[in-house]
Amino acid sequence: MKTFILFLLTLLTALPLLAQPTTLVVRAKAKDAKFIGSSIGGARIIVRDAISGEILAEGFTEGSTGNTQRIMKDPQLRHQPLSDAGTAGFTARLDLERPTFVTVEGYAPWQQPQAMAKVSSQLWLIPGKDITGDGLVLEFPGFAVNVLAPQTHERLTAGDSIAVVANVVMMCGCPLTEGGLWDASQYEVQALVSKDGEEMASIPLQQKNKLSTFSGLLPAKEPGLYQVQVYAYDPKTGNTGLATTNFIVE
Repeated sequence: MKTFILFLLTLLTALPLLAQPTTLVVRAKAKDAKFIGSSIGGARIIVRDAISGEILAEGFTEGSTGNTQRIMKDPQLRHQPLSDAGTAGFTARLDLERPTFVTVEGYAPWQQPQAMAKVSSQLWLIPGKDITGDGLVLEFPGFAVNVLAPQTHERLTAGDSIAVVANVVMMCGCPLTEGGLWDASQYEVQALVSKDGEEMASIPLQQKNKLSTFSGLLPAKEPGLYQVQVYAYDPKTGNTGLATTNFIVE
């Protein structure tokens, strides 16, 4: 009898484990704003086995930035979801044989490389135990900043005042407007100017006629190789963003 029991135990331990379908929803959320979705290129998500580094799933968050009222205005209660059926996310469908410790990496906004940040987290996935709803939410700090003018390597005339223009949005693409939900006057947007490698000036930029568009004038009396770094800073949240352009004054 004892021999038979030992035989059964040996047989059971030799049987292959049955994989169980397991779902993990991953979302990317901009700090102090909404979810990062299709409208700004989404977030690239990679799910890896934390020990071996093997990629188990990868893709992009797709969908809308979510419900503004629910995310930004309503009081947030415990267990109350921020997302809805249309909110951007990536769904990883895995076949797991055993509990697996994973690293989840996010890169966003994917189509704004000058602003793209990497955020990662780790967690255990248990076979057959789905993580859905809001799922795993990765928060991305920052602003997406693009310098619109002067253009890269543009040649301009000495003595003229040069317009410095930049587009600044939240990492989800949400707009900055005067008096709006993301109030443009709340943020510090400036152009740091250098000429021939030496610091020259710091010029405040303001949002005036077009949402998310900040501008100011740079006196360029002397020829040289100029660099402009436009940064955005929110003193309330610590969000920052920066973009750079170079141009020539003759």
